[in-house]
Amino acid sequence: MAAHLSLEQQQAAKSFLEAVNKLRKRRSGGLGTVSLSTAIKFLAARKYEVSRAISLFEQHELTRQREGLVDLNPNEEPLKSELDTGKFTILPTRDATGAAIAVFTARIHVPAVSSHQTTLQGLVYQLDVALESVETQKAGIVFIYDMTDSKYAHFDYDLSQKILTLLKGGYPAKLKKVLIVTAPLWFKAPFKILRLFVREKLRDRVFTVSLPQLSVHIPRESLPVGLGGGLQVAHHAWLLYCHKSMANKAIEYVQTNEETESPVVSEDDEITTQPHESWQPTTESAASPVAPSSASSGFSDDDSLHCDSPGGTNLTEFVEQVKAKGKTGLTAEYAEVKARPPCGTFNHSKLKQNQAKNRYTDVLCYDHSRVLLSVVNNDPSTDYINANFVDGYKQKNAFISTQGPLQKTCDDFWRMVWEQGAVVVVMTTRVIERGRHKCWQYWPSDAGSSQIHGQFAVTTVAVEAHTDYVVSVLRLVNNKTEESRQIEHLQYISWPDYGVPESAGAMLDFLHLVRSTQDRLVASMGDTWAGHPRGPPVIVHCSAGIGRTGTFCTLDICINRLDETGTVDVRGTVEKIRGQRAFSIQMPDQYIFCHLALIEYAVSKGMIPPTDLSDFLQDYDSD
Repeated sequence: MAAHLSLEQQQAAKSFLEAVNKLRKRRSGGLGTVSLSTAIKFLAARKYEVSRAISLFEQHELTRQREGLVDLNPNEEPLKSELDTGKFTILPTRDATGAAIAVFTARIHVPAVSSHQTTLQGLVYQLDVALESVETQKAGIVFIYDMTDSKYAHFDYDLSQKILTLLKGGYPAKLKKVLIVTAPLWFKAPFKILRLFVREKLRDRVFTVSLPQLSVHIPRESLPVGLGGGLQVAHHAWLLYCHKSMANKAIEYVQTNEETESPVVSEDDEITTQPHESWQPTTESAASPVAPSSASSGFSDDDSLHCDSPGGTNLTEFVEQVKAKGKTGLTAEYAEVKARPPCGTFNHSKLKQNQAKNRYTDVLCYDHSRVLLSVVNNDPSTDYINANFVDGYKQKNAFISTQGPLQKTCDDFWRMVWEQGAVVVVMTTRVIERGRHKCWQYWPSDAGSSQIHGQFAVTTVAVEAHTDYVVSVLRLVNNKTEESRQIEHLQYISWPDYGVPESAGAMLDFLHLVRSTQDRLVASMGDTWAGHPRGPPVIVHCSAGIGRTGTFCTLDICINRLDETGTVDVRGTVEKIRGQRAFSIQMPDQYIFCHLALIEYAVSKGMIPPTDLSDFLQDYDSD
């Protein structure tokens, strides 16, 4: 089916072709006219802004001529051998937003063998074919730079700079993000320098990630086996497709009017483009395109499940509804939420080898949003921890909701902290409550003391005890790589053994402390953090990781929404959290507390006058 352009887009295409072809006609060298399909590629890459599209086209032409990226013949050396290496390929799958996935495997690249020109020719030849797809023109490309097992001898700084320069401003494709995977220690300095060459807008899309973190950006089903997925890459099948595509692609010339030097397209004509045949693997082992993963949510980089959520009310209506419903009404509303069946499977939690890693047999984690650890010694079960990604407000995977570590899972917990790049751990329970162990003492309680958990050493540098919470500054050392990071552990201790806090004020103060701590630590990371401005996931746990943990996440999301939009939707927030971490908000009193805490927050900020809610504050319970 033809992909129809709007009237505005048709006019943009006419303007682009007229301007570009006039320029080409004036130049020597017998340059041919630009085709309509080429025009649409450049216009789509610049949101149909003609002047910007023309600038991109000019930069593209200049770059290709300067780097020798014209008249590419895949059957001639050295390009033929370059393509056969498979160091660069386009996967037959897409990310959750529909973007094409390109992979450059650094360890295969040998600078002494492949010149810059040959390597760039291999990239451009394949990107040209990938960009024939209308879906790729619309959704863009994700570029994975895989540094797994690469050595310094594989790295070519000048080539990397040329690739980034080409993709950021000289190629008609929307570069959605650049994912640098398993960057070794020596890459830190070059990475800082490389980012200086990336425009500010693109800089926010450059991520250095560990192998487990990659699944945060791309569904695991869309990734090759070597990158933690299940896809067997059929590179040679892809090359055959490229050869066929190029061989069958007719050279298109737009007819020009000799008198007007403009493309012959009447006002009544409808400009259309035929979508390119989708690249599909030709081997059974290669996976087919998959639906968006819940771990990625299928939203854009800055959005989440809680962005622009419908159904919210303004503050005045919210307070009136809370008063009208009363405790009985809110309890009934929570019962409706709780009655909804889980919206996912728990297959990995139920595996025999993983059952002992769950603190409670009835608190399991969803498969679709679970946090994946790196696999150790080729044992698939070592990627399991009872933890789920949970979206924040306008931030995908803002939290990791998890259970309080068991003695046997402390190693896994700290591995998760390290691999996800977390800098803040929030604990909303005491180690022992009502004479029962709620959590293992997985960090040293005294300043100056240390613990060893697998390959990690955890040292408490300082402890600050307050009435309602304790802040521990920790140093986490990876003994394998000798890298170290500062982690701040914030433990809320004023949640009573029975009930919820008598006043939400202390919890609200604690939540503000968590956010300010996260902001401070992210700022201190400087250029070493290239992800979301609000930083890596905040790890939150109580005992089961659903009751107080869910309450904390709900309040954070609702407060952020309230501050930005002036609206509230507690029920919708809780329902969406429960879709990522099953059974979050464990009991009605926690659900009611979220409503009351939001009202108290609004009062404290002068958004509404003081409201008497004393009838609600009695007979609470907790997990």
